[in-house]
Amino acid sequence: MRVISRAIVIGNGVAGAQNQCIGLLRALGLSDRYTLYRVNRPRGGINDKLRWLPINVHKQLDGAVEWIRGKPAKKLMPFPAESREADARHIAKVAQQAFESPILVVASGHDTISIASSIKKLVPDNVFLVQIQHPRSRLHRFDLVITPQHDYYPLSPEAQEQIPLFLRRWVTPRKPPDKHEVLTVGALHQADSDALRSAASAWHDEMALLSKPLLVVFVGGPTRHCRYGADLAMQLIASIKSVLPTCGSIRISFSRRTPKIVSEIILTEFSNHPRVYIWNGQDPNPHMGHLALADAFVITADSVSMLSEACSTGKPVYVIGAERCTWKFSHFIRTLHSRGAVRPFTGTENICEKWEYAPLDDTEKAAGEVIKAVAERGWRLLPYC
Repeated sequence: MRVISRAIVIGNGVAGAQNQCIGLLRALGLSDRYTLYRVNRPRGGINDKLRWLPINVHKQLDGAVEWIRGKPAKKLMPFPAESREADARHIAKVAQQAFESPILVVASGHDTISIASSIKKLVPDNVFLVQIQHPRSRLHRFDLVITPQHDYYPLSPEAQEQIPLFLRRWVTPRKPPDKHEVLTVGALHQADSDALRSAASAWHDEMALLSKPLLVVFVGGPTRHCRYGADLAMQLIASIKSVLPTCGSIRISFSRRTPKIVSEIILTEFSNHPRVYIWNGQDPNPHMGHLALADAFVITADSVSMLSEACSTGKPVYVIGAERCTWKFSHFIRTLHSRGAVRPFTGTENICEKWEYAPLDDTEKAAGEVIKAVAERGWRLLPYC
């Protein structure tokens, strides 16, 4: 039986997508035996409106436009030192040279689909390919696809009623999930029990001695199906003020997607409050410490990743802005609510209150399905030591 002892991660430069890949590798015991590659798409100007194009076509078009303009080729975004540019032929060569030990390739995000599937096509006998997030078509290109249930919302009767008849054939996915797919409730992540214990120890001196209960507020950013701005910031401020008497302390953090107007409104209101701390965005990032040491969470409805992490802790999770979300984001929030994992944040809550629900364990379940699928191939993963 051939043994997989190494992995390759293909990311798209988005932290949430890469986090899912590494979270899966942690659950598989391969988190210290992987190489990170990233696809690099042209950015800036009109390029930001061409992200729907296949990445290879986008690069060729960008090069042609620059050539016509008589300008030197644009420099793409630099890569962090720990990653390198994803090239299908190079990665396939690496996999081919390690024939006795096949490689697990884990990719996430739309831009990684063509690279990952090309690797599989070039060395099908030496790669087990896992694609995280639904690739929309031709699932046979992957050994396994891991995707949240809400990606299949377009097939529901409720969604079909929202889609004009002439557009239905173009909305994906078009078929129910098959044997190549593993459905999760939310996103995969790295916030497992070991990571949280380590974070609790690392952030103990700063957070553990704060007045209890500690309420952590995660603010994301608007998306196409969750639109908001200053209106949500004002709603959040009013609700936080209302629950302050039931809180010991509050810590607020923003994401990379948080609009400046939202963060500035919140900073103006709370920056001098003695019981409210707002993370300034500088390293070290307290995110894992927040997950480990908070007593309760308030999270904006746009962030599937942050909600998935918080709901894996078993602690109370309040959601704000769900009424502004549509399509599959709304479906995801309703799913969490039906599981008893989240409640709406209205400002009438007592933050001391706790409730029980089954924590999300999507990452562990997905890892189990990968192990099973690898075994069906006649391979196995190197035992986790």
